[in-house]
Amino acid sequence: MAYQIGDECIQCGACAAQCPAEAISEGEDKYVIDADACLGCGACADGCPAGAITEA
Repeated sequence: MAYQIGDECIQCGACAAQCPAEAISEGEDKYVIDADACLGCGACADGCPAGAITEA
């Protein structure tokens, strides 16, 4: 997986809206990235207002 979502996630959904592969979904306490579907493009990290998404 190219990216991961940390505990800083505020569950706003901005990352999911930016993901062209639809690899991000709402988890129990934060959004999660499906490693098999992730393209590694970084669109999610660019769109995260909390800075919660980093390269794995």
